[in-house]
Amino acid sequence: MIEMLNNSRLKENRTTRAIITNMLLAAVSLFVNGFGVYLTIQANIGAGPWDVLNLGLSKTLGILYGTASVAISYAILGVDIALKEPIGIAMFIDAFVVGKAVDFFNKINVVPKCDSMLKGIVVMLIGLVIMAYTQYTYMSASLGCGPRDTLLVALAKRANKIPIGAVSIALLSLATFIGWLLGGPVGVGTLICAFATGPIMQMAFSSVKFDATHVHHQHLADSVKIFVDRKTA
Repeated sequence: MIEMLNNSRLKENRTTRAIITNMLLAAVSLFVNGFGVYLTIQANIGAGPWDVLNLGLSKTLGILYGTASVAISYAILGVDIALKEPIGIAMFIDAFVVGKAVDFFNKINVVPKCDSMLKGIVVMLIGLVIMAYTQYTYMSASLGCGPRDTLLVALAKRANKIPIGAVSIALLSLATFIGWLLGGPVGVGTLICAFATGPIMQMAFSSVKFDATHVHHQHLADSVKIFVDRKTA
């Protein structure tokens, strides 16, 4: 996988082979990312802001977590498209794989819910670390960021002089509030996710010398054009 990530030709997604390889990289990364999300939920001390919303919708409608997650993700993706933000193939993979990965791990019950605050905090932090490193491998595919990250950028662009950090807090607060109204679990873990995710991700990116700002994500239209032209060399 390291060799794959370091292959500049794959990063540039100039051929159908490169795109398919990176689609697989993104899918595997997001599946493992789903395990990280699953751990933060099993920590049982309150879920992350978006998961409060996913779990609240799941509880209200009596559907699986993954089904709720996929529905919300594609709804956000629709907003991203309406706002004319750049869309990549991996965004569609992200919208589906993470939620259904959580359903898979729930089904096999690989990690029981934590029964103490200390154990819950440890499990949650492990989950956040897994999510951070898989975010790195997912972004390395250069096929688009997640629907929620794209929405954040879109809102920040339209918020004039309001810092993106403030926009992020407002967006996460809204997701948490709506999720709480729907019966989603809010607790210490919600605060940990809200304030520790960024620093943990930065630590992970620094450890592998990865700068997310230098990644050029390929637009969906460009990917489709390469497939239509059948560029395999």
